[in-house]
Amino acid sequence: MKPNAPRPLRILQILRAPVGGLFRHVYDLVHELSARGHEIGIVADSLHTDALTEERLGRLRPLARLGIHSLPIPRVFGPEDATTPLKIRKLAASLDIDVLHGHGAKGGLNARLARIGSRERVALYTPHGGVLHYRPASPAGMAFRLIERALIGATDALVFESAFAQSAFREQVVAPKCPAPVIHNGLMLAEFETITPHADAADFVFIGEFRSLKGITYLLDALVDVRAPGGRPATISMAGGGPDLDSIKEQIARLGLEERVTLLGVKPARPTFHTGRIAVLPSLKESLPYVVLEAAAAGLPVIATDVGGTREIFGPTAASLVPPADSEALRLAMQAALYDPETTRAEAAQRLAHIRAGFSVSHMADQIEALYRQALGTRQRAA
Repeated sequence: MKPNAPRPLRILQILRAPVGGLFRHVYDLVHELSARGHEIGIVADSLHTDALTEERLGRLRPLARLGIHSLPIPRVFGPEDATTPLKIRKLAASLDIDVLHGHGAKGGLNARLARIGSRERVALYTPHGGVLHYRPASPAGMAFRLIERALIGATDALVFESAFAQSAFREQVVAPKCPAPVIHNGLMLAEFETITPHADAADFVFIGEFRSLKGITYLLDALVDVRAPGGRPATISMAGGGPDLDSIKEQIARLGLEERVTLLGVKPARPTFHTGRIAVLPSLKESLPYVVLEAAAAGLPVIATDVGGTREIFGPTAASLVPPADSEALRLAMQAALYDPETTRAEAAQRLAHIRAGFSVSHMADQIEALYRQALGTRQRAA
């Protein structure tokens, strides 16, 4: 450590399950903070584990010098919600932790309850949608919102991955009294390397879960009448799996798209981008979708819906976003992308420059690390 350099921090990252964009964010953050000399521990759920969970946590193991700790964290509510925070508090004391950083509704709950009564450490919370995923009028939605309001006083800082999430939290839950900046998710340097589609690539590529919120039914309806120059019916490769896979297959057959749609199964995003020339991501709801970031960073043209924080990713090209749940608008955007490739490529280059400037993992970690130190400084001054 350089003379006069701030000392490395000891940090517990707390999450329920290593899934989706939440895990991607935690992995990238741990990777970057560990490289900077900070010592990291992970707390994750022990109640629901499988081979995929173990594989993902295993990727964090070499980076987590303070260990990976499995504790019971139920998905909704259970008796463990009263006992696990006490175990985390004891763990944090034994590891001399400075920062408890909770991710998702349950990670945030445990981080902040474990921090109560401590003068040595601070608790930060990144909702990742969290409570906003539950309908306000549902029993779980009402309960989580009450808990969020009750715990805001035990929150030293909030981190929102998009301005959309920040605004929604203020409107639906509570206006935070603590620092609550927007810190966009970031990508690794290698993810900004340009992807070249395979010679036999489809016209379009979709990557995501096969469930209603991803807007796949609207995408397939739009595809029916999309034609490439010369009149050839447009094609698409689709990677993913999920609860609506069977109904999606039925829709493909009903619309006569079997020869035009290639189902690839669950695949990692970056290698899959080679299978299509234009990414189409027609979600009905999102926060800050990683797959849009990844596709844009790879240099692919992207057609996406105007939901969540997608507008923040599109930046100067946001006017090209299409409304969600609108097959005709989607069809027109897909058709235009095929018939005006020069404009499509120019927009992709403009979008890439925008995200390169503000959506790197290094930039994200700089801001989160500074927020950790700000929160610790505030706590020390108040002690």
